[in-house]
Amino acid sequence: MEVVRVAGLQKVYGDGGNPLYALDNVTFSVEEGEFLVITGSSGSGKTTLLNMLSGLDVPSAGGVWICGSSLKDMEAEERTVFRRRNIGVVFQQYNLIPVIDVYENIVLPLRLDGALIDEGYVEEIAKMLKIYEKLHKMPTELSGGQQQRAAIARALVMKPAVILADEPTGSLDSKTSMEVVGLLKSCSEKFGQTVLMVSHDEDVAQMADRIIRIEDGKIRE
Repeated sequence: MEVVRVAGLQKVYGDGGNPLYALDNVTFSVEEGEFLVITGSSGSGKTTLLNMLSGLDVPSAGGVWICGSSLKDMEAEERTVFRRRNIGVVFQQYNLIPVIDVYENIVLPLRLDGALIDEGYVEEIAKMLKIYEKLHKMPTELSGGQQQRAAIARALVMKPAVILADEPTGSLDSKTSMEVVGLLKSCSEKFGQTVLMVSHDEDVAQMADRIIRIEDGKIRE
């Protein structure tokens, strides 16, 4: 089943006389449960594409559909709610809140949505990501790899259809990077979630089910 559809996607900056195409007619789809890596050189359009997929930015032309819903046709507040419920986002810099413990960081999306906390599910993903013993530690007490695992747990807790990860291993050493990506892939397989990950690391990319290479805002292969 198709979970993500991108069609004719364009993002143009500048005036009509000298436009800069950050994305130029990007089209692809992603099936349920697929682990996809988007790779390319710095400035190729990878992060811009991820911002479109998450609804953090809107395209100049074309569109993105998540589970059949068009992001560009939503109002900003509607997109925010849709993203919280359907898209889990993992950032390179973790973005954990330093004044609350790991458990509260993980369940924060549920609290923001007024949803019930499935304690069994939180425990399950924490154990799978090997941070169960760290749930009541503060983020500053964790290593970089452990903080990234907590960020992944936070992305998983709403049971979203899609996980978007923007260079999630960029601040980690190579050994920890491979471990974190392996855990992310295992979680996606166990919980049936579709993962789209931006990475410039070829070793990480080789763990994907499929690789999309983007250069100068266009898909090259």
